[in-house]
Amino acid sequence: MPFTVAIDGPAASGKGTIGRALAAHFGFAHLDTGLLYRAVGVQALEDGRGVVDPLWSAELARRLTPADLERPDLRSARAGQAASKVAALPEVRAALLDFQRRFARREGGAVLDGRDIGTVICPEAEAKLFVTATDAARAARRQKELGAPSYAAVLADIRQRDARDAGRDVAPMRAAADALLLDTTDLSIDAAVAEAVAYVESRIRRD
Repeated sequence: MPFTVAIDGPAASGKGTIGRALAAHFGFAHLDTGLLYRAVGVQALEDGRGVVDPLWSAELARRLTPADLERPDLRSARAGQAASKVAALPEVRAALLDFQRRFARREGGAVLDGRDIGTVICPEAEAKLFVTATDAARAARRQKELGAPSYAAVLADIRQRDARDAGRDVAPMRAAADALLLDTTDLSIDAAVAEAVAYVESRIRRD
C-alpha cells in the first residue's frame, strides 16, 4: 500500500539527510524535490545567459526527465539560488506537480523532502515532518558542506533564501498544521533520525 512521508523545511535544516535515512530504514523510495527546481533553474540560467525567463523555465519543467537530476552541479550554491527563483514561478510549480504526486503515491512507500510537500504536494500524506534549525546553525552546516570561505556570506544567502521561500505568493514554505516539528539545532544526525523514525513508525502503526 502507498505510504507517503512528507518532509519540509528550510535550507540546511537536515531534511534531506533525514529523508534519505527514513527511506533506507523503511525501504521507501526517496525524492529530493529540490533537485527538480535546481535542475530547471540551472538550465534556465544557462539558456538565458544569467537571466531566468519564466516561460522558458516552465517549458524546461515540463520536459524534465530523471536523467536531468544527475547533473553534478545541482548541489552548488548557484543551483540553490536558481532553484529558489524558479520555485516562485506558478507555471514551473504547476508543471512539476504531477511528477511529484505520482512519485508520492507509488507502491511500497515514498519519502519526499522539499518546502511545500505537506501543504501543497501531498496534503494527504500519512506522515508529515517540518525540519528546522536556527539560521546560524544552518549557515555553519552549509559553509562546511560547500567549503565556503565566508560564513557571513553563507549566512546572508541563507537568510535571503528563507525570506524568498517563505514570502512567495505561490506555495510559501510553512509547516503543515499536522506536521511534527523537528528542531535539529542541537541534535546530532543520529538523534534527529531516531526521532523521525519513531514518529513515522507511530504513523505506520496508526494506519
